Amino acid sequence: MKRVAEEISGYTYGTADASAVSLQDLENLKISVGWTEEDEQGLRMAGEVLSDQTRALVDHWRRGIIGSIPNLIRHSRSSDGDPLPDYQAKSGLRFEQWVLDTCFRPYDQDWLNYQQEIALRHTSLKKNATDGVDSTPYIPLRDIIAFIAVMNETIKPYLSAKGHTAEDVDKMHRAWCKSLQLQVALWTQPYATDEW
Repeated sequence: MKRVAEEISGYTYGTADASAVSLQDLENLKISVGWTEEDEQGLRMAGEVLSDQTRALVDHWRRGIIGSIPNLIRHSRSSDGDPLPDYQAKSGLRFEQWVLDTCFRPYDQDWLNYQQEIALRHTSLKKNATDGVDSTPYIPLRDIIAFIAVMNETIKPYLSAKGHTAEDVDKMHRAWCKSLQLQVALWTQPYATDEW
């Protein structure tokens, strides 16, 4: 499995607690987003294209976009609004690795478990705990859902950076968008108060 660094602080893939979502639920969600074998191939291709661009991509999202939106950047700052450079570095590596995991990992029980861990780290149950920081207690789900559109839109130039045909870029982009829709659907589970 490709990794962005040998050591990634707080990266617990393969050791995360069991997801509350079953593998059958995951299969049903894949059907709901229209997931196909072609999407799996498109995502692998996207991974190859993005693998040496993860830092630039995550910097674009975090510094170029989130950094200019006050209601988003506050979740990466101290409760006093000060930058948290150590947190930014550690969570940035996890964000980069998430890009690769999105593209290369099989969507199996370990992947499903880690999706729950990612979600929990955005809620009051685990936010700030991984890196021991004092920041906002949680990220509102509405902000996560809204930002998915930005991520889907801004990734396209990175997917076209290696000279692939427009058809291949569309194939990669379609697979990426479906995967993010699937993931955000999974991330809603810890936010839900009722059986979902």
